[in-house]
Amino acid sequence: MVPILAFVVIYGTVARYLFDAPPIWTFDTALFLFGYVAALGGAYAQQKRAHINVDIFYIRVSPKVKATFNLITYALGIFFLIVVSYLCYTKFTEAYELGFRRQTEWAPLMSHFWLMFTISSAIFTVQLIRDFLADLYYLITGTPLLEEKEQINGN
Repeated sequence: MVPILAFVVIYGTVARYLFDAPPIWTFDTALFLFGYVAALGGAYAQQKRAHINVDIFYIRVSPKVKATFNLITYALGIFFLIVVSYLCYTKFTEAYELGFRRQTEWAPLMSHFWLMFTISSAIFTVQLIRDFLADLYYLITGTPLLEEKEQINGN
């Protein structure tokens, strides 16, 4: 989606400044695409374990303490994302039933946007639950539940 987003932004900019004919759909399309990328990016980053940590503490503790930190973080994240999923689903149903549109000249429907956020927060929640269970298993047994794949940046 990022290349499509880049194309939409470039197209809108070129059309506006070179041809003095700004398309009415580029701003809303770029906004939606950016929202999709951000929403799905969170779940993807969790799958790759690419979210940041407070490394000053995290790298200095034992693997079991890291797992404990992770469990606390995952539990908070799961709670937050369940709330987000519920609220986004509520907004989706409201937008779908009432036909909510963006208040712009193009006025596209908003229901797809809330549906994407509902789905992406649910996917992110599933990722966190998977990682929560893996770290809980490690904390209880001392052995990893899942095989570690190649770390980011080849480390």
